[in-house]
Amino acid sequence: MERITISLDDELISQFEEYLKRRNYRNRSEAIRDMIRDTLEADRMEQTDSSHCVGTLSYVFNHEERELARRLTHAHHHHHDVSVSTLHVHLDHENCLETVVVNGPTRQVEAFANAVITQPGVRHGRLNLIPVEVHQEHHHHGSGAQKHSHTHPQT
Repeated sequence: MERITISLDDELISQFEEYLKRRNYRNRSEAIRDMIRDTLEADRMEQTDSSHCVGTLSYVFNHEERELARRLTHAHHHHHDVSVSTLHVHLDHENCLETVVVNGPTRQVEAFANAVITQPGVRHGRLNLIPVEVHQEHHHHGSGAQKHSHTHPQT
């Protein structure tokens, strides 16, 4: 690990210290590392068209909206290759929250998210992606070798 030194003006360091307290960081270094990772991941996602990612798509929707449940189910089935798992929570008598774990080529994941978020009746949609490297590997598990993929965060 390499040590670096940075200089910050008093106002910026004051705001940063307040941020550390709100987020319960134990030290400045870990917060700065997280900020650098977030910035590098966002930049990487913007710069490449063929990257692979994992992440979550979260959205709130009104299940009383005409045909919305059918349209959402269609979007999930149409993009079954990137939709890994869904958590469904009832918020009140009309509104539900769903969080979908996604995994796949970034552009396909974004297409799925757009197909869901743009549906009439869907509100507060947010896609959170983490770029990953995909490795095909052979492992010996039990009775023989199995080929499967591993995903590893890029930062």
